[in-house]
Amino acid sequence: MKVVILCGGKGTRMREETEARPKPMVEVGGRPVIWHIMQRYAAFGHKDFVLPLGYKAEVIKQYFHDYRIRNADFTVDLKSGDLIAHETCQTDWRVTLADTGEDTLKGARIKRVAKYIDTDRFMVTYGDGLADIDLDALVKFHERSGKIGVFTGVRMPSRFGTVKTDKQGNILSWEEKPVLDEYINCGFFVFKREFLDYLSEDESCDLEKEPLERLAREQQLAMYPHPGFWQCMDTLRDYLHLNSMWDNGQRPWAVGG
Repeated sequence: MKVVILCGGKGTRMREETEARPKPMVEVGGRPVIWHIMQRYAAFGHKDFVLPLGYKAEVIKQYFHDYRIRNADFTVDLKSGDLIAHETCQTDWRVTLADTGEDTLKGARIKRVAKYIDTDRFMVTYGDGLADIDLDALVKFHERSGKIGVFTGVRMPSRFGTVKTDKQGNILSWEEKPVLDEYINCGFFVFKREFLDYLSEDESCDLEKEPLERLAREQQLAMYPHPGFWQCMDTLRDYLHLNSMWDNGQRPWAVGG
């Protein structure tokens, strides 16, 4: 099944790290965050990727163009300039990289790479979210649902503690950063191919607006509840948190833990 990973955003909320590179290329544990996402999919047998590019597309293109030599031993003959790569790179992914415009929104990015999606169903996720999602269970959930689309929902802890009081100010409950009742969309979508008809190549077509709202109105969208780990890298604080987790050996999203 094709996996579309959205890579076009500018990452304006973490400009310290994205001034010279797109957000999917910001590193966690010495590897781009997109590499960690792809590793997760590959572990479940999904190794055919389509990357719609935008901001600083050339950085991602160069990374994958040089991937084999970056991850293999090689010998260079300094006199002739000949380079021999030794077969030590075991990554067997297929990666299609496509420019989709710097200011294009997510729905239009997917539509603009539709020609590379040649499977009856395909998966989509954001290029900045790490999770320990069971992708086999997600795909089976989509199959059973009969819906055109499924997204993954997670319940997040509040950033702040909550206190309930009576009218006199007496404490009724005190809870430090409780898990919220509501679910949020964390990506990790599965769609039938017909979802592409809900999209437009117009750069203003945003995935979470009309396309998904229409699916919901038509009762063609379901949510797969994920009880485990998920963390996006949306701010410098998130970046520091994820790297701290990695440095401390807390890597729930990593293949094999």
